[in-house]
Amino acid sequence: MQDPFEKFADWFDEALNKEDMAEAMSIATVDKMGKPSIRMVLLKDHGPDGFTFYTNLSSRKGEEIKNNPNVAFCFHWKSLARQIRIEGNVNSVSDEEADIYFSSRPRDSQIGAWASKQSQSMEGRLEFEARILKYTTRFGLGTIPRPDFWSGFRLNPQRIEFWQDRKFRLHDRNVYKRNDIGGWVTETLYP
Repeated sequence: MQDPFEKFADWFDEALNKEDMAEAMSIATVDKMGKPSIRMVLLKDHGPDGFTFYTNLSSRKGEEIKNNPNVAFCFHWKSLARQIRIEGNVNSVSDEEADIYFSSRPRDSQIGAWASKQSQSMEGRLEFEARILKYTTRFGLGTIPRPDFWSGFRLNPQRIEFWQDRKFRLHDRNVYKRNDIGGWVTETLYP
């Protein structure tokens, strides 16, 4: 079987040509009580080192990851009738990596990172707009530094499953599982 990172790259490249927001993936985390939570985030990088996304570290997902770094991703590309599920643990990206990515973001996204108290309650929309104005004024036309509460995580996959729809529910399910020496064991599952 093909290397799972190469297969992911091939499928992802196809999705980029067919799907709006092909980089959108669901990420599942669990809280301290083991209750699951799922939401959409955007994949920002992928390769043999893992799969990278960025977030507010004080958000619900950030707090849950801090308490339990085991997460799961799911990509679903309807037009291609494909799904990829990835499970593993995450580690923080370096400050340098986070700074480089943050500086590449559009200015309004940089301001938004400072202004949003992600996952916290707010009185109303005007409160958020006032915070946006506050940080827009604070930074003016200058460079906007990355907030220390905003960074990225890289998932080190332990399991990657590729699912391809087929007629009559004869779907293909190929799983790659990390072995003890860092390689991959593969198996095909019943649909």
